[in-house]
Amino acid sequence: MSLKRISKALGAILVGFIAFIFVFNASWRVAPPEGDLRLLAHRGVHQTFDMEGVTNDTCTATRIRTPIAPEIENTLASMQAAFALGADIVELDVHPTTDGQFAVFHDWTLDCRTEGTGPTREHGMAYLTTLDIGYGYTADGGKTFPLRGQGVGLMPSFEEVMTAFPDRQFLINFKSREAREGDMLADMLAAHPEWRDRVWGVYGGGPPTARAVARIEGLRGASVDTLKSCLIGYVALGWSGHVPDGCRDALILVPVNIGPWLWGWPDLFAARMQAVGSEIILRGDYGQGVTAGAIDTPEDIARVPENFTGIVWTNEIARIAPLLRND
Repeated sequence: MSLKRISKALGAILVGFIAFIFVFNASWRVAPPEGDLRLLAHRGVHQTFDMEGVTNDTCTATRIRTPIAPEIENTLASMQAAFALGADIVELDVHPTTDGQFAVFHDWTLDCRTEGTGPTREHGMAYLTTLDIGYGYTADGGKTFPLRGQGVGLMPSFEEVMTAFPDRQFLINFKSREAREGDMLADMLAAHPEWRDRVWGVYGGGPPTARAVARIEGLRGASVDTLKSCLIGYVALGWSGHVPDGCRDALILVPVNIGPWLWGWPDLFAARMQAVGSEIILRGDYGQGVTAGAIDTPEDIARVPENFTGIVWTNEIARIAPLLRND
C-alpha cells in the first residue's frame, strides 16, 4: 500500500474516532434526568453588592446596592424569607466559637459588618449575640448606615438555626481549613440525630469538608480540591465515559460558563453524575467575584439548560424564583 493510501486510511480512522467521541458524548443520547429543579439561596435573603474587584479581604458591607432589603444575611429572618420565596436549600456560613458552638456569620473578622473587632472565632457565642450585625452596611460610602441598630442580637448559633427550621435543609460553608470543624459538625449531629436531614451538604475548606463527609454517613461535600479533581479530570477523560473519583458521591459546583466544556453537557453529564451519587449545583460564571457568581438575572436564567434538574445557586431568590418556577 502506498504512503498516500496509508495517510488517507489513517485520516479516515481519525475522523471516525473523533465522530464517535462526539456522538458517544452527545447530550441527546439520554433523556433528561427525572426530578425537579431546586433553588439554593446563598446566605438567605440579603443585601447584594457590587462584585467588581471583590477579593477575600473586601468589606462588601460598604458597597451594597439599593434598594436596601430589611433582612440581614445569615439571620433567622433572612432564612425564613428565602424559604417563603421558594428556596429549597439555604446556604449559611459557620465559625467555631471559644465556647464550642458554631456562630452563623459570613466574615472571618467582625470589623466589617459589626462594631466588634478581631476574628469571629476568637469570641464566645454570648459575646457575639450582643453585636449589631447591621452596623457596617452603607450604600453611599459611609454617609448613612441604614441597617445600623437593626441587627443587634441577630447573629444566630447553628443550634438556633436547627431548632428554628425543623423541616428545612441547609448547605454549610466551612470558612477555614481546620479539620476540627468537620469533627465539630459530626459530633453535633451525633448528639442531635434529628438535625441530620437538615444538613443537606457541606463545602468550603478542604480538611473540614473531607472530615465531615468521612464521618457523617451519606453526607456530600465540595471543596476547591475536590472540584478541581472532578472537573479537570472529567474534561480530560470524560470523553471515554470515565468519571473521576472526585466526582463521586459529591456536590459538583458547575459555573454556567464551564458547563458546555463538560462532556455530555447537560443531560448526559447529569445522568453520569447521578449514576455515581452526585448532585450538580449550577452557579454563575467562573471568574465573577472571588470564585464564581450566581444565577441572579433573567440573562443568567436563559443560560440554565432546558429541563435542568439540579440545584440553581442564587443571591436573588426574590427575583429568580418566580421566573424559574414559571418556566
